[in-house]
Amino acid sequence: MTTGIILAAGKGTRMGTDTPKQFLPYRDRPLVCASLSVFNESPEIDDIVLVTSEEYIDYCRAEIVGRYAFSKVRTIVAGGKERYDSVWNALRACPGADYVLIHDSARPFVTEDIIRRAAEAAKVYGAAAVGMPSKDTVKIADDEDFAASTPQRSRVWTIQTPQAFSRPLLVSANEMLMKRGQMAGVTDDAMIVETSGLAKVKLVEGSYENVKITTPEDLKRLS
Repeated sequence: MTTGIILAAGKGTRMGTDTPKQFLPYRDRPLVCASLSVFNESPEIDDIVLVTSEEYIDYCRAEIVGRYAFSKVRTIVAGGKERYDSVWNALRACPGADYVLIHDSARPFVTEDIIRRAAEAAKVYGAAAVGMPSKDTVKIADDEDFAASTPQRSRVWTIQTPQAFSRPLLVSANEMLMKRGQMAGVTDDAMIVETSGLAKVKLVEGSYENVKITTPEDLKRLS
C-alpha cells in the first residue's frame, strides 16, 4: 500500500497574507486542491493523509475533502511545530502503508508522471527525492559570505517534492535522529534518511515547472 502525505500545515509567513498560502484561491478552489486532485486520481496512490494546522482541520474536512469529494483522503491530522513534526504525525496515522509519498501542498504543479517516477524509485531504492539539475552555477559561501567553493553544476540538484520512501525505513530514520537529538536544522525528509545512514536517496527527475509557491512574487504563476 502506498500512502500520499499532503502537507498543508504551514502558516506561509513569507507570503504576507492573513490566509495561509495553501488556502489561497487557485482556479476557483483553494490551492491545496491542486495537489490533492493529482494524488487522488493517481493509480500509484491508495490513500491520502492530509496534514493541516489544528484550527483548519474542520475547514479541510468540510470545505476541501467533503466539498470536492477527495475520496482517497482517509484521515486529516494536525501538524506540528516543525515540518518534520508534521510528517511524523502523518507517519503514525498510516501504520499499514508500505510506502509513503510526501508532498508540499504549495507545489500545485505536480503531475502524475512525477508521482509515478517517485513511487517507482522508492520501491527499488527505498528512498527517493524529486528534483532537477540546477540551471545556475552555485557558490558555497563561508561564514563571512565569501565564495568558498564552486561545486560542479552537473552534480547540483534543486530538490522538490514529492519525496518517496519505504515507510519502515523513514520511521526508523526519524526515530534514530530523534533519539540522537539530530533533528535541528532538518529541512526535508531526504535529509533525515541521509543523516541516519540507513539508505542512499535516489534523485529522480521532477520538472522545472514543479515550483513552490512561497512569496508574493510566486503568486503570478497562479494567474
